[in-house]
Amino acid sequence: MKTAAPRSHQLVERARDRGPARTAVVYPCSEPALAGALEAKAAGLILPLLVGPRDLIRQVADDARLDISGCVIEDAADAHASARLAAEMARDGSAALLMKGSLHTDELMGVIVARDAGLRTERRVSHVFVMDVPAHDRLLLISDAAVNIAPGLEAKRHITQNAIDVAHALGIGHPHIAVLSAVETVNPAIPSSEHAAALRDMAKDGRITGGIVDGPLAFDNMFSAEAARIKGISSPVSGRTDILVMPGLEAGNILYKSLVYLGGAVAAGVVMGARVPVILTSRADSAHSRIASAAVACLVAHSRSMPR
Repeated sequence: MKTAAPRSHQLVERARDRGPARTAVVYPCSEPALAGALEAKAAGLILPLLVGPRDLIRQVADDARLDISGCVIEDAADAHASARLAAEMARDGSAALLMKGSLHTDELMGVIVARDAGLRTERRVSHVFVMDVPAHDRLLLISDAAVNIAPGLEAKRHITQNAIDVAHALGIGHPHIAVLSAVETVNPAIPSSEHAAALRDMAKDGRITGGIVDGPLAFDNMFSAEAARIKGISSPVSGRTDILVMPGLEAGNILYKSLVYLGGAVAAGVVMGARVPVILTSRADSAHSRIASAAVACLVAHSRSMPR
């Protein structure tokens, strides 16, 4: 009997079926950065527009024996100029995605959120990991584990809504969202528990839309309906959570890396809240993780281009 493809492979197939997205690859001036863009191109996910010093990009390609003959190079003097030019391309519609190359994340994100770049929206920028965890029965979205360090309540509202948008793009029509804390009841000494209760109320009054939000929930009663039952917790998301809203970046970062290194998960990441999705990958990411990140961003971009 043929087994189903892992969920992350299915995401890649779905994104490929929708056709490649024009992607400004910002400063691909190292072998891993340039190779990652070419991997996504070979997978049928992106049409890379290489933004950076033309001679340096060609030198990197020659040294690494990478074929960039089918790629457009948009010449820019340095990393900052590359980020500025890529932002202009996204703003004028010539690029549907941005992909981080070998510049520092802070430098790229600084340009994206700058008021004069034209990429800001009413939303706060936040990162969403889409986790394919072998022992779990569904994709698990985690936010924020990479951008917002210690978000306040309003930032968490944006983080939650951004994650819901990713879930919708992946075909999760009405996601279940657990707002995590260390406890299941509101404790003024634990701000994340107060934030969780407030986010739950925001979903009830329409300030967060598109999903079912509950919290505060500890990890065990989010993950297991049986654990929740034993503790006397009645929650519509226990045992069926699609999105985890984390207390802060530290907890989110530790959780996602634990799932990758101890649980064998594939982590695909995308930055939301700007006018275009942004692919952020790490040098430590596996090839499949980089491809899955491109797939998620492509699905988000395609969902935005669909008539509503």
